[in-house]
Amino acid sequence: MGKITGFKEYKRKNFTLAPVEERIKHYNEFITPLSKEEIEEQGARCMDCGVPFCHSNYGCPVGNIIPQFNDQVYRGEWESAFRTLMSTNNFPEFTGRICPAPCEYACVLGLNETAVGIKNIEYSIIEKAYKKGWIRPIIPAVKSGKSVAVIGSGPAGLAVAHQLNKAGHNITVYEKESRVGGLIRYGIPNFKLDKQKVVQRRVNIMIEEGIRFITNANIGVDISIKELKDRYDAVVITTGAGNPRDLPIENRDAKGIHFAMEFLGQNNSRVEGEKIPKEKEILATNKKVVVIGGGDTGSDCVGTSIRQGAKSVTQIELLPKAPTERTKDMPWPTYPRIFKLSTSQEEGAILDFNVLSKSFIKDENGTVKGINCVRIEWEGRGFKEIESSEFILEADLILLAMGFLGPKQDDVIEELKLETDQRSNIKTKGFTTSIDGVFSAGDCRRGQSLVVWAIHEGRECAVEVDEYLTKRKSMLNRKNSSLCEI
Repeated sequence: MGKITGFKEYKRKNFTLAPVEERIKHYNEFITPLSKEEIEEQGARCMDCGVPFCHSNYGCPVGNIIPQFNDQVYRGEWESAFRTLMSTNNFPEFTGRICPAPCEYACVLGLNETAVGIKNIEYSIIEKAYKKGWIRPIIPAVKSGKSVAVIGSGPAGLAVAHQLNKAGHNITVYEKESRVGGLIRYGIPNFKLDKQKVVQRRVNIMIEEGIRFITNANIGVDISIKELKDRYDAVVITTGAGNPRDLPIENRDAKGIHFAMEFLGQNNSRVEGEKIPKEKEILATNKKVVVIGGGDTGSDCVGTSIRQGAKSVTQIELLPKAPTERTKDMPWPTYPRIFKLSTSQEEGAILDFNVLSKSFIKDENGTVKGINCVRIEWEGRGFKEIESSEFILEADLILLAMGFLGPKQDDVIEELKLETDQRSNIKTKGFTTSIDGVFSAGDCRRGQSLVVWAIHEGRECAVEVDEYLTKRKSMLNRKNSSLCEI
């Protein structure tokens, strides 16, 4: 390490956020990064620790070589840091914005000090790379003559396509929506991840590299997957976990109750200039909004509702409020389930925990007016209702953000009669499905997870597909392969 005592000399500095009253007026990203000198100083905080858990299985799913690029940044060797980062992560511009940074929770310095600001350093490296022109289309010198169809253009699909294209295969990505990106395009709000400046910027480079994208193509509905199997040498299914968890209680049919992804996807389309038919609009403007579910998706609904001008926003959660610090059940370096206000929640939401929704309330026109709720207390893994704790939450718009049950079953899974596991995810051996030449990766295989895990899945799946196509050991791997670098 270049600065052995850096962790003792420098305190952690974070990116600054625009004031709440300013940022809720728009859908743009609202962070101000640190200066070059400040980020280099933050790189110096990385310790010469014996075992760097930050890039172990506890830390970074894609295996980013974090101590190395931290040291390179500290020394001002930014282009080398970029090469190191890109050797393991196809899309650090995504993870540098939206990853919850398990690497920082596994940081050795974090045991008794504030962890190294790894996520901010990653963001700074990749954005400098774009400004300096270090990122450019790399077209494979040799083509294999093999072709692969990737179904779904979320982070897993983009990663597998990116890797296999580097190996010289001809890649076509099919996306059912009108824009490329899947979850990162439609599920994550623009104020966390800009779609044109960040997502489309990367997609444009991939197009220049020779990857073909076909949108408005719902495989298994508009196009038969059998057709793809006949046309391509391999097919990779990366359709995500798009089956939302419902809340089938009384009056679920009331107007004004929507799944979170309907709301978020529509707003992202609106922000990108798409005109939404008035009869299909889902808007929080001047409404009392209740978000059911306390996770990231629920938080995204909160921030979006506030920007749409909601009268009030309440987020309720069945589970108790998490502790603010690690407990004995969350030992270091595991990722802890601790309570931390999201930037959206800080913007004005009311949070309530241990709340069970008993039934929806609707008026004579069938429009939702509220929720009959009761408070609960947990006993082990179960809970009981607290006597005389019933209350009514008024609501004009209810957004269901309670997670996902797995991939939708009415398209490629149904057509191919693919084997699924007990959680309805596509069952694989490695990344190979029960059908020869058909592979799967991402949330549709492992279940709902983080974007960084989806990228990892795509990279690992690409190795298996490459070996299937070439009948030899793949040169693609997670770390330090020339094929992994840009």
